[in-house]
Amino acid sequence: MSIKILTTNRRARFEYEILETREAGIELKGTEVKSIRLGQINLTEGFCRISEDLQAMLQNVHISPYDFGNRHNHDPLRPRRLLLHREEIRRLYGKIREQGLTLIPLKLYLKKGCVKLELGLVKGKKLHDKREAIKRREAQREVERSLRDSG
Repeated sequence: MSIKILTTNRRARFEYEILETREAGIELKGTEVKSIRLGQINLTEGFCRISEDLQAMLQNVHISPYDFGNRHNHDPLRPRRLLLHREEIRRLYGKIREQGLTLIPLKLYLKKGCVKLELGLVKGKKLHDKREAIKRREAQREVERSLRDSG
């Protein structure tokens, strides 16, 4: 099965602790698909909201207007419906409500010609957790640098 990753939300892995991931489809317009295939998308500020009538919506994700589009071009920040089974939405809605978790986009990719989104059920990291992650990353770089220099 061929998967082509179009974009990832690198900041999410630093800002949040990822508890669980889920794959979802997105309801898109034609010019949005063309822009996404060109890599003109930004997931950084994105998040998902589940309404009372169990509609999962992707909010605040910027998909640039298609350069060769006509007057039917899309609004870059419009909310987009996520395609999930009703039971999945109901389960996620319960976790978000009861445990105070957040649903954010982690990765956007093409799978069998369809645009798919990897969603993460996340909990925000505290400042000391972020500092610890930075220290761990710096230590790893030092080890790699010393191995490269000595070898």
